[in-house]
Amino acid sequence: MLFIHYPKCATCRKAKAWLDERSIAYDARHIVEQNPTVEELRAWHEKSGLPLRRFFNTSGKAYREMGLKDKLPVMSDDEMFALLASDGMLVKRPLLVRNDAVLVGFKLSEWEQLLG
Repeated sequence: MLFIHYPKCATCRKAKAWLDERSIAYDARHIVEQNPTVEELRAWHEKSGLPLRRFFNTSGKAYREMGLKDKLPVMSDDEMFALLASDGMLVKRPLLVRNDAVLVGFKLSEWEQLLG
C-alpha cells in the first residue's frame, strides 16, 4: 500500500498516525519530492471511481493563485492530469493507493471501511 503525503500537512499527519496506531504497513512517499506522474494519476483516478476534480487540493495556495476554480470546468481531462502531474501541491492529499482502491483525502469513515 502506498501512502502519499506532504509531511507539513496536518491532515496527512493525522492519517499517518491513524495508520501507525493500527500497525497498518505502507510505503510513504513525499508528494512534492516525488510528484505523481500522469500515468499514475490516470490509473488512480480510474481505480478511485471519483470525479477527476476531487484530486485537486482546492484549499491550497497554488490552486487559488492559478484561479483553478474557474478554469477546471472548461479543461479537458488530459489538461487536468498534466496540471496535477506538474505540481504535487495541486494534488489533494493524503492519497492511499492499494491494488483494489484509492482514497483521496482523509475521511475517517472511508479509511475505516477500507482498512477495518
